[in-house]
Amino acid sequence: MDQTATRIARTIATEISASDRQVAAAVALLDDGATVPFIARYRKEATGGLDDTQLRTLNDRLVYLREMEKRRAAILESIRGQGKLTDDLARTIAQAETKAALEDIYLPFKPKRRTKAMIARENGLEPLLRAIEADRKADPKALAEGHVSEAVETAASALEGARDILAEELSENAALLGRLRAFMQAEARITARVVPGKEEAGVKFSDYFAHSEAWATIPAHRALAILRAAKEEIVTVDIAPEPETGAERAQGIICAAIGIPGNGPGDRWLREAAAWTWRVKLSLTMYVDLMSELRRRAHEEAIAVFARNLRDLLLAAPAGNKPTLGLDPGIRTGVKAAVVDATGKLVETATLYPFQPKKDLQGAQAWIAAAVKRHGIQLVAIGNGTASRETERMVAETLSRIEGPKPTKVVVSEAGASVYSASELAAREFPDLDVSLRGAVSIARRLQDPLAELVKVPPESIGVGQYQHDVDQRRLTQALEGVVEDAVNAVGVDLNMASAPLLSHIAGLSSSVAAAIVAHRDAHGAFPSRKALLKVAGLGPRAFEQCAGFLRIRGGAEPLDASSVHPEAYDVARRIVGACGRDIRDIMGRPEALRSLKAQDFVDDRFGLPTVRDILDELGKPGRDPRPEFRTAAFADGVEDIRDLKPGMMLEGTVTNVAAFGAFVDIGVHQDGLVHVSQLADRFVKDPHEVVKAGDVVRVRVTEVDVARKRIGLSMRKERGGKPAADRKPSGKEMAKGGKPKPAKGGRPGPSASQGALGEALMAAMKRK
Repeated sequence: MDQTATRIARTIATEISASDRQVAAAVALLDDGATVPFIARYRKEATGGLDDTQLRTLNDRLVYLREMEKRRAAILESIRGQGKLTDDLARTIAQAETKAALEDIYLPFKPKRRTKAMIARENGLEPLLRAIEADRKADPKALAEGHVSEAVETAASALEGARDILAEELSENAALLGRLRAFMQAEARITARVVPGKEEAGVKFSDYFAHSEAWATIPAHRALAILRAAKEEIVTVDIAPEPETGAERAQGIICAAIGIPGNGPGDRWLREAAAWTWRVKLSLTMYVDLMSELRRRAHEEAIAVFARNLRDLLLAAPAGNKPTLGLDPGIRTGVKAAVVDATGKLVETATLYPFQPKKDLQGAQAWIAAAVKRHGIQLVAIGNGTASRETERMVAETLSRIEGPKPTKVVVSEAGASVYSASELAAREFPDLDVSLRGAVSIARRLQDPLAELVKVPPESIGVGQYQHDVDQRRLTQALEGVVEDAVNAVGVDLNMASAPLLSHIAGLSSSVAAAIVAHRDAHGAFPSRKALLKVAGLGPRAFEQCAGFLRIRGGAEPLDASSVHPEAYDVARRIVGACGRDIRDIMGRPEALRSLKAQDFVDDRFGLPTVRDILDELGKPGRDPRPEFRTAAFADGVEDIRDLKPGMMLEGTVTNVAAFGAFVDIGVHQDGLVHVSQLADRFVKDPHEVVKAGDVVRVRVTEVDVARKRIGLSMRKERGGKPAADRKPSGKEMAKGGKPKPAKGGRPGPSASQGALGEALMAAMKRK
């Protein structure tokens, strides 16, 4: 490993709490074309057990640090070409730890357009600046008289030129820039003020019309709200140190860099020049730097929240392979109905009109009852959009009249279903089906298996993000694709049933190879074994190595093909089975038969203890699904609209989204309620994900209802003596400090209708698509 690679490995190792050896091994595997899921699952010996989260971070940082090393080399070459590279400068460049630090060092050597400082130097004014610096007791104006010329008409012009030279030198002083940046990061405040006359147009951003808080600690959701308001020209934004003394302290840092110990005429001139440089140049430089860092930080946090929510949604409990009726509710345009069999194959569609204007309730119910009998329907999936509760009530009445076993009705999030319906993928899958009916198919299938269906929808359209349209779209796409890949491979897929979109997320398979697998399956029938994959055009040994362990074949000639044991380790699995003295089919799925075995007895020069332990676990529970058991929320009867809600009501709902400030819960009124982070538990909660995740079924208490602004406050805390924290009114002293009630013991202030966490901008951005 060369010096640069060693430095990169050491940096990453510190960041992900791993050893240099682990990082180096993972980097070698990634460079060789291995995927993150494959490395995490089947190369534990090499990486020392790095998990997929660590490997994703490693991969991201590897790209950043390699780019930085390329930039470091380019800067060294540029300065060397100018003949200005010294040993000290080379050492300083080598020690820079960020791209920003590198660019600070490079500033004085960077080719630039003609500046005022260049012109001043051309006019012979640099010696004037040096004279002022050398003799602080001399009058700068008197010194400037000696530099008046045809190009410099007055002493004032000469001093102005000297000031321009000093300002440029200060603006290119890497050490000074670093100190100022550290000062600003610790002391700066971000301030938003409404643009006069924009109060009405920007009412949804009213929480930020006169807002100020520390730059270092502003949460991502508030930063993104302010940035959006600024983009829409509703507010102006400033990032500056505390107004009373902050500028003086910044100027003091600049003066210290120049070295102004006394109070002579030269000292005073330099001090004034430093203050001017701060006001005109460096404060703007710091604003741009901190704004860029704030945007990057907020984007990363928002992307992390989105990724975590998406993972929870993709890994939500599947209802299973059961005949399902999917209903996409509508009033005027009718309720779109689609029946899919246990494998997800479409068998029948219809459009029902139980509501105005046709109001054919009897006909709709008759069709549903007949479809249940005709297809043996066991599940009814109802989209949660417009007319969802009315459709649910209609279905409940219908099922109550059916004799014998009744299907289970479930309200399903339809976020992204319309995007899928109009996609090229849906058109290829259902070329002769109306777009509106495709949505009903998607709703039915996402109840059977959320993962298999949601992979067909662009992740950003699933509606579990926080300002997802405002963040860096390239970075967002990259992060979400990683989440989808990890989720699909964690579960594994049935090779003989999976769609091409699902297969395309399996490690080592591209979209074209996934399509080739499906085409081969359609032409030649089900794959009898994993090895048969090698007959697929375009799928070579390398791709087979990456994908094989994540593909399952049920009921094949090789029992291990139904497990996550990789074909390369079948010999180890057979040795383990042989040690039991029984047929492999008698062993698989019976962990008690393996308890007497010791994993270390099967370690060899190819497979270490981690792999052997995984094989033992898999033999005990072959093809196990890591997803939880299916459960659904039961919405309260008679609570179908926000107007039906009253403070104190206890309801059941499903978590649709988790943000830094709390969780959004669908309680069946077409508007998610917010459980503020302070109301998630009877203890302090730093991260809402500690308590809930997307898809969880929870019990909540209504604490606040604002019908006009469609805001619902909810709590998951237990009621104790007195009013809940969310309902307590702030005291007069608290009102004087901003109207926020003090936290309940062990918690945070409860949300009020005016607080940013419940702001309309957030509700609009976070609500389901």
